[in-house]
Amino acid sequence: MDFAYDARTEELRAKLLAFMDEHVYPAEAVADEQRAALASPWQTPAVVEELKAEARRQGLWNLFLPDAEHGAGLTNLQYAPLAEITGRSPQLAPTALNCAAPDTGNMEVLAQFGTAEQKKRWLEPLLAGEIRSAFAMTEPEVASSDATNITTLIERSADGSEYVVSGRKWYISGAMNPDCEIFIVMGKTDPDGADIRRQQSMVLVPRDTPGLEVRRAMRVYGYEDHYHGGHAEVVFDGVRVPAANLIGEEGGGFAIAQARLGPGRIHHCMRLIGMAERAIELMCRRAVARTAFGKPLAQQGVVQEWIADARVAVEQLRLLVLKTAWLMDTVGNRGAHTEIQAIKIATPRTVVDILDRAVQVHGAGGVSQDFPLAELWAAARTLRLADGPDEVHQRSLARRELKRYV
Repeated sequence: MDFAYDARTEELRAKLLAFMDEHVYPAEAVADEQRAALASPWQTPAVVEELKAEARRQGLWNLFLPDAEHGAGLTNLQYAPLAEITGRSPQLAPTALNCAAPDTGNMEVLAQFGTAEQKKRWLEPLLAGEIRSAFAMTEPEVASSDATNITTLIERSADGSEYVVSGRKWYISGAMNPDCEIFIVMGKTDPDGADIRRQQSMVLVPRDTPGLEVRRAMRVYGYEDHYHGGHAEVVFDGVRVPAANLIGEEGGGFAIAQARLGPGRIHHCMRLIGMAERAIELMCRRAVARTAFGKPLAQQGVVQEWIADARVAVEQLRLLVLKTAWLMDTVGNRGAHTEIQAIKIATPRTVVDILDRAVQVHGAGGVSQDFPLAELWAAARTLRLADGPDEVHQRSLARRELKRYV
C-alpha cells in the first residue's frame, strides 16, 4: 500500500487549501451574518452561492464521485485527503464543492441505479448544484438501526401505474432546505415477504407531491444545522408517484441502501479527520495564548498530554481511513467491509474525544458560539448514530472475527 499523494491529488490539495484560506474561512462569519438577516433561517446565504460559483470555476466540483462521466473521476484514495480538508469547515466547504451529504449519496444512487429519465430529471440538476435532495429512511416508531424494521409502505396502485407511499420519517437531512426538490424514500413493497432483505424498495418523491408534509425541524443537541438543510420530520400521507419513479427493482431497496452507505461512511470519516485537525489547531492556538496559575496553558502537563494524544490518534485514524479507501478502490466495497466498519466505529468516537479536550482548553468559550467547537462536537457525536450506530458495526465486525474460530 502506497499512500503517497499522486500528482493530481497534490494539485487539487494545493488548490483546495488555497480556496479554504482565501474564500471559505473568511465566509464563515459572513454566512452567519447573512443568515440572521434572511426571512427564513433555512434559506441559503448569498455567500454560499458565491463559494459554489468560485469552486466550480476552479474545478473543485463533484470531487466525491468516482464516475468520470458524472464526477471528477477520482478514486477514494485520491478523494480522501480532499474530503479531510473540507471537514475543517463542515458547514460551508462540502456544500461549496457540491460534496455535501445527503446529496452525495443520492447522486451516487441515481448514477448507479437510476434510469436515463431519472438521471436527466434529477441527477443532472443535482450535479450542477441547482437543487438539493433528501434521503428518507429513518423512522421514529421503530429501531432504525435495523433497516428491516421500517414500516413505511410503498404500495402499487390497482392499475399498476403508480406507487402509493404512506409513513412517517424523521431526521431526514436536507429536507428543511427550500432548494430540496426530491426525496429518495425507502419503504416496504412486500412487507410479508419471506426474505426480510427483499421487502424494501426505493422511490423518488418530488417535494411538491400532494400528501408530502415536511412537518418540523429536528434539533441535534440544540442545533438546527441550517447549513445542511436541517433534519426534518416528514409525513407521507397517501403520496402517489408514477411507477417509473421506482429506483432499480422492487425488493432492491435494502441492497441499494447498503451500496449507498459504504461510500457515505468513509466520506464522513474523511471529513471527521479534518474536524479533528481544526480542533487541534484551535487547541494549540488557545494553549499558547492563555495563562492560568502563572504559566501558559501550553506549559501545563495535562494540556500537553491532550495535544500529544490527539496528534497520535489523528495519525492512526488517517492511516486506517487511507487503507480503507485503497481497499475500496482495489477490491471493492464488499472486500473492504471490515475496514469500513472499523473506521465508522473508531473515527467519530475518537474525534468526539479530541473535540471535548479542545472545548476544555477553551473553557467557557469552548461551549459558546464564538468558536466552532461546540457545533463540531455535536456533529461528530451525531455520527456515532448516523449510517448505523457504533453497536451495529461492532456486532457485525465481531461476528466476522469470530467466524474464523467457530
